[in-house]
Amino acid sequence: MSESADEQTRGQSLDGLLAVLDLEQIEVNIFRGSSPAEGPQRVFGGLVAGQALVAAGRTVPAERYVHSLHAYFIRPGDPAVPIVYEVDRVRDGRSFTTRRVVAIQHGKPIFTLSASFHKEEPGLDHQIPMPDVPPPEDLPSTRERLQAAFGKVPGFVRWHPIELRPVGPLSFEAERDPQLRTATNPVWLKVDGKLPDDRLTQVCLMTYASDMTLLDTVLLRHGRSFAGISMASLDHAMWFHRPFRADEWLLYAQEAPTAQGARGLARGLVYTRDGQLVCSVVQEGLIRVVDAEGWSDALPGS
Repeated sequence: MSESADEQTRGQSLDGLLAVLDLEQIEVNIFRGSSPAEGPQRVFGGLVAGQALVAAGRTVPAERYVHSLHAYFIRPGDPAVPIVYEVDRVRDGRSFTTRRVVAIQHGKPIFTLSASFHKEEPGLDHQIPMPDVPPPEDLPSTRERLQAAFGKVPGFVRWHPIELRPVGPLSFEAERDPQLRTATNPVWLKVDGKLPDDRLTQVCLMTYASDMTLLDTVLLRHGRSFAGISMASLDHAMWFHRPFRADEWLLYAQEAPTAQGARGLARGLVYTRDGQLVCSVVQEGLIRVVDAEGWSDALPGS
């Protein structure tokens, strides 16, 4: 593929993602969204979370910015049919605005989200420092590493508009080599293209991207890949601390504190490349091991 065709394909990919995030308003508090023409067999969790946040944000005054969201994944989404988002205007206070969103398909809720928006004001300011990791320019992308390992890249990853550059091993590498098992998973990421300037778009794209690698961190700790694993997001929480751009490099410093009872917990801190902590994420996921025979989850040296 020529460089110009390569750039055109990437642009179409980003345009497609922005298009599905641009919901159709069908009533005052009701919106409708769709899934990309090409993608996984069920709706990607980050997409429904991003769309729900778009729906909530469009009912909030422009000078109030989302500072937290809490979501539950209830049923798998069907990418073949639209998703209807119903927004409940829970509260409009002097400083905070609260919204609740229910995503519906086939007459049943598949996802719920509560989000809080805050009018900016001055206050105390501190943060945990960013981990010391190589810059993104020194690292190959996930696409390049998959291409080198398997000679091909899965369709969902091939021209995905979120570029990922993991600092450490990928899950299939840790599965092959137990010495690579780790409970941390720092990943550089950015949208592969130029985004509009509004802050809601930046936040919704980060919400989308936050679901892409977080549960992989649990797999890395146990030396597992997606083979023989049944995995799904259960709940997701995010806090937005400072403004950022999702089309500039962000470090997603992820870790997996615990896994038990077919569930795993992962959390992450998101930094700009100049070290500003802009977002915190926590997710619990269903992680069922289908083929546990002959497999140990001990870290090397334990």
